[in-house]
Amino acid sequence: MGCSASAENVKLPSSQSPKYYIGVDFGGTNISAGVVNHRHEIIKTHSVKTLSQRQPKLIIADMAELIRTVTKMANLDFEKDVAWVGIGAPGTINGVDGVVEYSNNINWFDVPLGPELKKDLNKPIFMDNDANAAAYGEYLEGSAKGSKIFVMMTLGTGVGGGIIINNKIFTGFNSAGAELGHKVIILDGRQCTCGRKGCLEAYASATGIISLTKEIMNENKDSLMWDLVENDIEKVTGQTCFDAREKGDEAGKKVTEQFIRYLACGVTDIINVFQPDLLSIGGGISAQGDWLINEVKALVAEQVFTKFSKNNTKIIKASLGNDAGILGAALLGKTSE
Repeated sequence: MGCSASAENVKLPSSQSPKYYIGVDFGGTNISAGVVNHRHEIIKTHSVKTLSQRQPKLIIADMAELIRTVTKMANLDFEKDVAWVGIGAPGTINGVDGVVEYSNNINWFDVPLGPELKKDLNKPIFMDNDANAAAYGEYLEGSAKGSKIFVMMTLGTGVGGGIIINNKIFTGFNSAGAELGHKVIILDGRQCTCGRKGCLEAYASATGIISLTKEIMNENKDSLMWDLVENDIEKVTGQTCFDAREKGDEAGKKVTEQFIRYLACGVTDIINVFQPDLLSIGGGISAQGDWLINEVKALVAEQVFTKFSKNNTKIIKASLGNDAGILGAALLGKTSE
């Protein structure tokens, strides 16, 4: 399933061994860690800021400290009670060697995250892409239970994608597949952090929404959004346009409508390629409520190829929220038992 211990010949825990697992959801903005028990329940979580502009070694040190801290918060002994650590990291992940080969959102190239954590923590380390981990969590314990072909889109700093086909995480050749955020939806469009132009991620992520919000604010000087950010455009967040929309601001509504069109375009193409029985949308942006998912569904129904026959893909909001990434990462070691 695209994940292995970062050290060779690691003996996995027996039935008599510790049955707590640490899952780490490593994002461009925050690093969240959770303790998971053998019933797949998250019993404690904690998070810190990523501060991704720093050197990788400093971020890795913070991650190791976070892992030990959350274990203490759960009243557990890390050495005695924890079986392994699973990491869901952004970008292209070499799970066998534990290396983040490329991550555009945090600007990492060939960073040996797994081996470095292994040296510090002395535990088996399992790694996969963060969206794969979230999809795995949703598949095991969330809305995707029983799905045959499941696609999960995660909308955060970037746009991630996790695909599970017949019980297996689809990673593609060299574990570089399922980069759903990097399909081009507008030729020669907005610059993406990956170096290309017009990627879905440049439009349908929090980063994309912030850029779009700023553009429309500059075109609408009387927008309520200016008041919400105290006339400082650098205070715009991914939530600004949604707050303005809720208060009846037309410019805020324009931002959200454009965002939904971009997202629906991406969802439509994914359905046309994979024909999943279930597609879930997760990440911070999905927390806006059912109205957002319903508007995406309506646009997809108009555009999807199978509208002329029968489109059975169910589109839903991911049910586990921010827990999906932690849970899926923690259980990556299960795939090697």
